[in-house]
Amino acid sequence: MHDGKLLEFRQLVAGYTGPVTGPVSFTLHAGEVLGLVGPNGVGKSTLLGVITGTSRVFGGELWRAPGLRVAHHRQRPELSAEVPMRARELLRLTGAHKQTPPALIQPLLERPLSALSGGQFQFLQTWACLGGEADLVLLDEPTNNLDQRGMDALSELLGQCGVHRGVIMVSHEPDFLARHCSRIVEVAA
Repeated sequence: MHDGKLLEFRQLVAGYTGPVTGPVSFTLHAGEVLGLVGPNGVGKSTLLGVITGTSRVFGGELWRAPGLRVAHHRQRPELSAEVPMRARELLRLTGAHKQTPPALIQPLLERPLSALSGGQFQFLQTWACLGGEADLVLLDEPTNNLDQRGMDALSELLGQCGVHRGVIMVSHEPDFLARHCSRIVEVAA
């Protein structure tokens, strides 16, 4: 993929009905974990939405490597009570079933998603993204609802991302970002 370059924001201004954030510039290469930081409401999730098509570009440019496969862990993953799905089935849908899941998830595989705690569901969703075949993984507040055991397991997963994938992570946990990110980009109002 273009010398390993996965994504580039060039003076990008983004929002929904009007601009919310920007201009922001950065490049992400395979093997990098990039952290986005800034106060609540500054538009970090909006920037991720530009990549997935849920928010709009009002200025600047977004360049994506051709054929880029993206997995998106949303800040508040939704658990639908109407969808009677087991954890194993969610992993199969995302392609994460092809790898052995982390020890923290293995006892959950046959449980219905509706029976998982908030932290269990959060970690399962993160693994569904990281365990799949995406070239770029977007993690929006992946530490929400995680206890220390979940945080440690997430740290281990991030340490295994490899050189063929890029990660953009939004978090309000500065120590966690400092430990796991190659670079940190501050998003300002």
